[in-house]
Amino acid sequence: MTEQRVILKTPRLTFVMWDEGDGTLVQQLHSTMATTRYLSGNVPWSLQKAEERLRGWFEEQARDGTTKYKLLAEDGRFVGRAGISKFRNEQFELGYSLREEAWGKGLATEAASALADWFFERKFASGFIAFTHPENAASQRVLRKIGMRERAPILIDGVLDTAFELTTDMRQERL
Repeated sequence: MTEQRVILKTPRLTFVMWDEGDGTLVQQLHSTMATTRYLSGNVPWSLQKAEERLRGWFEEQARDGTTKYKLLAEDGRFVGRAGISKFRNEQFELGYSLREEAWGKGLATEAASALADWFFERKFASGFIAFTHPENAASQRVLRKIGMRERAPILIDGVLDTAFELTTDMRQERL
């Protein structure tokens, strides 16, 4: 891994840009009902869907300078994806997904908090949103831990998701 590809580092995580052949990693990440139950479609991803999403992340990075990145553990193992990208080409949206064996270790909070700092330091915008399936209490806890506040729900693929926002001012209040 070259330093150019490293986007962000935390004590336990490294965010890097994807490689062209990473479709299988994305598909493996979203290959079980447990890892897809709160995502649109609510079914494990095919390799085709994973490769389409990967192409979208390359396009987002080129267009907006940010996307969902590959997450690596300290030992280089692939543990998930996390990043901030444009939602419906309007506002920026934080999103993350971890492999099941990485759940419950504080990695989502570490990733989300680091991304918030990174986003505001680079002045992409004055705020961003995030949303979760209404039953995804673990993800909602992560968003609240990093200082996000609940706002009006958002309808996505027929589900009224719980929505959150974080602004520069809200982030400063926490520091």
